[in-house]
Parts: sequence; C-alpha cells; structure tokens
Amino acid sequence: MLKLTKKADYGLIALKDLTVRHPLSASAKDISDRYGVPLPVLSKVLQKLAKAGFLRSEQGVNGGYRLAKDPESISAFEVIRAIDGPIFLTACFTEHGGCEHSGKCNVRDPLRKVHEGIVKLLSSIKLTDIAQEDPPPAQQVCIPSPATVEPLTMILSNSRGN
Repeated sequence: MLKLTKKADYGLIALKDLTVRHPLSASAKDISDRYGVPLPVLSKVLQKLAKAGFLRSEQGVNGGYRLAKDPESISAFEVIRAIDGPIFLTACFTEHGGCEHSGKCNVRDPLRKVHEGIVKLLSSIKLTDIAQEDPPPAQQVCIPSPATVEPLTMILSNSRGN
C-alpha cells in the first residue's frame, strides 16, 4: 500500500497552517496544540523543512516558523521528498533500478507509469491548493443559532434576579 508517513502528514499540516497565516509566523507549540500533533515529532519535521529551505525559523518573543518561499511555488511532492526522501513505488525505481526479475518482469513498465503519474500529481499540488480547502481551527467561527441564544439569555437574566 502506498501511504504517506506521519511525518509527511505533519509537515503538510504545518505548511498548510503557515500558508493560511502567511506572512505571519507560528511556533511549533501553537501548531501542535491547534492540530493535536505530537510536539517533539513536529519540531523535528519543522527543523527538516527549515533546513530544506521551505521555512525560516525566527527567534524571540514573536518567533516561530514562517514560510521562506511563496506557497504557490512549493509542491506537495517537494515537501514529502524533503521529509521522507525519494518516493518509490517499487524497488524498480530506486537508484539501483533493478532486481533479480528485471529481465522477465511484465509489470515494470505499467508500474513505472503509475509511479510517474503519482509524482506528476503530487508535483502539481501546491500549498496554495491545499490551503484553499478550509481555514485552520483557530480561525473557524462558531455562530450560535437563535435556538441556542434564547435559552442562554433566559438563564443569564434569571441568574441576575430579573
């Protein structure tokens, strides 16, 4: 099964959050708290993304991480590769590029096409595309319905002795 690692998930979550907040910064703890991501793992992922040039780390009271590049120029493929390394569907696509069955393999070419399709799709998805789906939890607004407000108003007025 082809599956992203948790680290890649966390990296994309953090970059989406920073894209929505762009150009503001956020600390690893802020992001961890917002999304329930383990802080130690997220911190390492953010450091890796900073080292790869996607983030800029800022020290101080208002420090944290902010995007170092235009989010339109950062693809999901680049982020995943920076965190997990090269993406390979099968051993055929590693640097060594073969196995003992290479000469007689009848699925290498079809799998190569699938691999190339996955890479092309992930390369076409930019952070701005990911960020358009929905706002981060801290920015979601909850507007109470009239049915909720009316009983609350009655409770408050009764507690004041009215």
